[in-house]
Amino acid sequence: MHRLLALYGMPTDPEQFRRHYESTHIPLGRKIPGLKGLRWSLNVQGRGGESPYFCIAELDFESAEAMQAGFASVEGQATAADSPNFATGGVTVVHYDVPD
Repeated sequence: MHRLLALYGMPTDPEQFRRHYESTHIPLGRKIPGLKGLRWSLNVQGRGGESPYFCIAELDFESAEAMQAGFASVEGQATAADSPNFATGGVTVVHYDVPD
């Protein structure tokens, strides 16, 4: 399995982020071809203090190639293009193979 991890920084308007993320961005993401799993949290805690992240999302794909194909699709491009509409605190994206 291959996982994409999106780490969203603190937005300028947390409620606007929350509304847009849940009503628009997540439904867009669910349409990405090859997506095997999608999890997110808007309740991110830091170890021993505040978290530098407001939201964390995990998207699972069969392989790195499946992820790349998914994000190259119309649906994947629409999902990626939506981020500036709510992610005013920035987003860091990493991806990696998940060991069996």
